[in-house]
Amino acid sequence: QVQLVESGGGLVQAGGSLRLSCAASGSILSIATMGWYRQAPGKQRELVADISVSGSANYADSVKGRFTITRDNEKGTVYLQTNSLNPEDAGVYYCNARAVAERTPLGTFRTLPDVWGQGTQVAVSS
Repeated sequence: QVQLVESGGGLVQAGGSLRLSCAASGSILSIATMGWYRQAPGKQRELVADISVSGSANYADSVKGRFTITRDNEKGTVYLQTNSLNPEDAGVYYCNARAVAERTPLGTFRTLPDVWGQGTQVAVSS
């Protein structure tokens, strides 16, 4: 019943910016790590950035200095601010949550190892 819903994708000119959002829903107690992955046509899915519950962030070398990942723990939301976009940044961006602790109807809790969003497309024109 835990779901991730993404928004904010679209078409932008090279050099432009987009802000991607991902909201987690369900009876969630905590999410250890939230992140963004992307997949370009004909290529493997790759990590763009992730962030721990404490705020420690990791970035792919290709986006360092241009993208910023943040999260709101109370809202269960993660954001990706993408600046100075270039055509190599285009692809489907997927939200990911790892180690999601959720409360069950029995009054216990369980941890889901990995939850994925549906993906949102980012297109960059020259």
